Amino acid sequence: MKSIARVAAALAASISLGAVQAQSAEPVKIGIVMSYSGWFQPIDASTINGAMLAIKEINAKGGVLGSQIEVAKFDNKSEPPLGADGALDVIGKGAKAILFPSDFDFGAPGAFVAQQNNVISFSGASDPKFGATGIGPYAYSISTASQAQGAMLAEWAYETKGWKTAYILLDNTIAYTKSLCGSFGKRWKELGGDASLVGDDTFLNSDPSIAAQVSRINGLATKPDVIMLCSYAPGGPSAIRQLRAAGLDQPVMTGESMDGDYWAGTVPGLSNFYALNFGSFYSDDTDAEMADFFKRYEVEYGQRSDASYSLRGYSMIQAWAKAAEKAGSFDADKVGPVLDSFKDEALVVGPTTFTPELHIQTTRPMTIVQSQDGKFSFVTKISAKTVHLD
Repeated sequence: MKSIARVAAALAASISLGAVQAQSAEPVKIGIVMSYSGWFQPIDASTINGAMLAIKEINAKGGVLGSQIEVAKFDNKSEPPLGADGALDVIGKGAKAILFPSDFDFGAPGAFVAQQNNVISFSGASDPKFGATGIGPYAYSISTASQAQGAMLAEWAYETKGWKTAYILLDNTIAYTKSLCGSFGKRWKELGGDASLVGDDTFLNSDPSIAAQVSRINGLATKPDVIMLCSYAPGGPSAIRQLRAAGLDQPVMTGESMDGDYWAGTVPGLSNFYALNFGSFYSDDTDAEMADFFKRYEVEYGQRSDASYSLRGYSMIQAWAKAAEKAGSFDADKVGPVLDSFKDEALVVGPTTFTPELHIQTTRPMTIVQSQDGKFSFVTKISAKTVHLD
């Protein structure tokens, strides 16, 4: 009997010790090196909020591999070179993965540092260079390639809406807008021939006036059925105001760089406007998981998300947590191969696939939202049939 009692006592002590060890697992740190201030802040803000919501929900369920996630923050002040400083800062604090801004130009400086230090990095950048080919095997974008976005918009406009002539107005400031308009133009001409693209022009986001560009559109013998605007706030909304003031009421389309309606008040009564994004946060998205996410976001922050970028922030943390759990490790050399094995992995932003060669999405569906009379709403979900990544 004494022997049985000793065994029982030892077993109880072992169970108790195991419970204490599980509860006292060291926290794991995630770095967030983004624009907490400066002109890029509105773009990063909802991404950061989405990531923080994911961290809160994952921690409430026990964390990752028994460890609670802690955040090491660094403000790059909307200055891309500071991303490298930020990466070194959070790596020095023990970050096992780092989230960077949603643009290659902004995210790459820090991601290169993360790569050199064997740390996984995530971004919402839509340039395929944010990945294995442009930075290295530890860099992943949760976004959809800008080339795919341009192709989606061209196919939807030409085949679904029946618009047969287009004009490209490119904000020639950042990599994303250049790639978006470039891929749109290439796919549009494949669909309708060279003559279907009736013109193209450029401006800079900081330009106070695009009067010359507007005059050239108004002077065309054949007015375009649709204007493809590749820009972002504040230059994008300014361009739309000037187009409308000049009597150019054609549909205007744009990519996810003008996601959200935080800028819409600067273009009163906006109509015939269509934007590509990751999901509709206007309480009308047809994807139940996305709709539920936006409800939880509103409860958490006391206001609805002002852009679908919050889906990307949440999904960056979600993807890393899933991969770490499956790998049984926070080591990048073990987490990376699991990420590379993702095949239509269920993330809140949508089914996600990575391969060792391609760390960005090309076929995942995206959402079209519209503004009519100043009110935004869901239109449809689309994906591209033909994508050229070159």
